Amino acid sequence: MKFGIFVVLVLFASAFAAHFLLADPGYVIINFRGYVVEMSVPVLVGFAVLLLFSVWLIRKIVLAPKRLGEAAGRYRSARSGKKMTRGMIAVAEGNFARGEKMLARAASTSDSPLFNYLQAARAAHLQGRDDRRDEWLRLAFQETPEAANAVLLTQAEFQLDRGQNEQALATLRRLDENSKDHAHALALLGRLYFKLEDWDSLAELLPRLRKSSQLKAETLDNWTIRVHKEMLNRTADSDAVAETWKTVSRAHKSNATLLEAYYDGLMRAGQHDRVEKELAATLKSNWSGPLVRLFGLVEASDTTKQLKRAESWLKKHGDDPDLLLAAARLCLRNELWGKARSYLETVISLRPSPEAYREYGALLNQMGEADAAAAAYRDGLGMVSAEPLTAIPHMDAAGKR
Repeated sequence: MKFGIFVVLVLFASAFAAHFLLADPGYVIINFRGYVVEMSVPVLVGFAVLLLFSVWLIRKIVLAPKRLGEAAGRYRSARSGKKMTRGMIAVAEGNFARGEKMLARAASTSDSPLFNYLQAARAAHLQGRDDRRDEWLRLAFQETPEAANAVLLTQAEFQLDRGQNEQALATLRRLDENSKDHAHALALLGRLYFKLEDWDSLAELLPRLRKSSQLKAETLDNWTIRVHKEMLNRTADSDAVAETWKTVSRAHKSNATLLEAYYDGLMRAGQHDRVEKELAATLKSNWSGPLVRLFGLVEASDTTKQLKRAESWLKKHGDDPDLLLAAARLCLRNELWGKARSYLETVISLRPSPEAYREYGALLNQMGEADAAAAAYRDGLGMVSAEPLTAIPHMDAAGKR
């Protein structure tokens, strides 16, 4: 529409100009340093048009090689893009070898060969060809040094997927040296430390992990609890337990897992009376099955008082299997065989466990009921064995066959 209007206007203008020029073509004289040039106005206009056309043509000729090169580059780029697309489709369809070749060939003419090399490395990784995978990653780094972090992260992820934990650890540490506090790298490093059970390294990394937003708060809490638990499990005396417990945050000091590890450490150091007192106070505000079970393992000096405390809790928690098991153990320590048997049989009826069956078998054997003891041991072992167990040989009260 616009072009048609332009043509009509040009025709009208041409007709108007022709009317006046034909009636009077005009006369132009140019005098320059003794030279005189005479011509009509139409001729002058023709020379001007010819001059403009010549300038336009020369410019086109000068720019032609550059534009041909740009066009050739666009053609190669488009062709390379099609090859890359076909290569990625081949990899997605499971034809890893063909996809790897197409991606590698397209890299030489691609505007962004980094992506081609990374995808070719992935295809080689999926084929189990780690040598070729690492070669493509090397070329990716060589082609685009500023993408070193992306290449190292890709390599670390491949190594982790292959179970090459030591190599992945070296790669992630190198990345950490190159780029401090890289969120994704720190997250991978934390997961690797947790997998390798390198608790000291994970403990050092945790403050940096909390500053990043890569990991969920729940994951960080779980890792923190596990680190403190392992450190408490390694303590050798009460002073070491106290020092380690000081490093635990106030929010985590009420965690049942850490409390159990803390009291276990004190018990290893021989602080049974202290544990009995502190554990009883803790259970008033933080009733927990593992802590109740632990109360039955505390060897306090006043076992009668300890048993009375446990039995007082039965008024409120009479159907708690952990408390019943703890009471049974305390009865065994006080040589109250009948009461211990009653508690253990109640535990087994509520929630049978290998632990309860072991205590029950030992009690029956102590009471001279060898057949019943053997059956209890067999039932307990059956809970941890995938295959049915044969009858256990008879044992006397001393535990001899």
